[in-house]
Amino acid sequence: MNPLARMIQLAGILQFGILIASSLVPCVLNWRDELRKLSPMTRHLVWVHGVFIVITIVALAALSVINANALATGALLARSLCAFIAIFWGARLVLQFALFDPKPYLTNLVLKLGYHALTVIFAFLALTFGYAAIHAAM
Repeated sequence: MNPLARMIQLAGILQFGILIASSLVPCVLNWRDELRKLSPMTRHLVWVHGVFIVITIVALAALSVINANALATGALLARSLCAFIAIFWGARLVLQFALFDPKPYLTNLVLKLGYHALTVIFAFLALTFGYAAIHAAM
């Protein structure tokens, strides 16, 4: 396995790790009480969108782990998928700085470390897949 394929495989494992952190979000953000304030339709849309994001991350992670060698080949389909994944995580990283104010929720050391670790992981994912998307074009 070449170094890029190893990085892609690690990126896939990290994406599974993001799901573990994501499972804490409803509790940390007190979704039970916060979502009660919404109409049933809006509340259900939030949950449905959340489930679809989880399904997407599971798929991206599985594809990355299982097909790391293929994604590292530089073939057009591989580069296209890597570009999508880079944009997905790059957009998530930008939104983290442009939209979210996590300070009220970072109430202990574990949450602070987790937040900063996720920031590093999002950057790693965007850079790794971004590199894989363009490396064959060079």
